[in-house]
Amino acid sequence: MDIDSKTRLARVNDMSVEASAIRLRAAFLVTGLDRRNALAKAAGVSKTVLSNAMAGLTYPNRDLMKYLYLAHRIDFNFLMNGDFSQLPGDVQDKLFPALLTATKAWGQTED
Repeated sequence: MDIDSKTRLARVNDMSVEASAIRLRAAFLVTGLDRRNALAKAAGVSKTVLSNAMAGLTYPNRDLMKYLYLAHRIDFNFLMNGDFSQLPGDVQDKLFPALLTATKAWGQTED
């Protein structure tokens, strides 16, 4: 995947709740956790907090972003602004297919 495709897919510089939700959904896929409830528990947030962020109703909170960074090396800059260049290569290799999946799923659920 070329840099322009990655930039579009990550929605670089798009700080909307929708873009953050799509990136958060991709991050969830990368964690390997089998349920969203497991992510909420691991991050120490309520199911409602996670559900609202994944639905694009709110931005991911600090505890959720802290967990994703410490446990999976997915940082605040990516989640909030789509900046991916600072992410480790192996994380990027997992994130871009997950972003493609999350983007397609978002379009289906939002129609």
